[in-house]
Amino acid sequence: MKITFNSPVILAFSILCALVYLLTGPMGILKDAFVLIPEWSFSNPAWYMRLFTHTIGHASTEHLMGNLAFILLIGPIVEEKYGSKNLIIMMLSTALVTALLHLMIFDYGLLGASGIVFMLILIVSLVNFKNKEIPLTFILVVIIFIGKEIMASMENDGISHFAHIIGGVVGAIFGFMLGGKKA
Repeated sequence: MKITFNSPVILAFSILCALVYLLTGPMGILKDAFVLIPEWSFSNPAWYMRLFTHTIGHASTEHLMGNLAFILLIGPIVEEKYGSKNLIIMMLSTALVTALLHLMIFDYGLLGASGIVFMLILIVSLVNFKNKEIPLTFILVVIIFIGKEIMASMENDGISHFAHIIGGVVGAIFGFMLGGKKA
């Protein structure tokens, strides 16, 4: 047997998150490059990068490991079903939509791949979606995961439940748009 690089986008993203955490977590070097700062700064090129790179930074080991567990579990299924190119588009879209909506509503920073995690959770529940048929598993996933996030959003726990919800909505939209098609 040999080890294969079976899911290039998911593996590269996971490795990048881990490397960034090692550089920014314990030592704090370059941390600002991976946090969406709560300001509109159209003249700053770094601001545009942070609209995407905030998904790579993580606040703690638990935050990183929690996100990577889901990404490595669900991501390869999505990448195999829809292809690497579509997955990149979905991840970048989730990062951008989450960042822009977060900036419109909140006045605090944002970091982490949780929006991407929820996008993957919702889209994986739609891999068997067929025209005019909604899988019961999708409905249950929405109730359980998004419902939990809506209830948790009432707490002041330092977690962006809004990013989770938006990631899930983006995942559902892509799931219905792709309609269970293969890459």
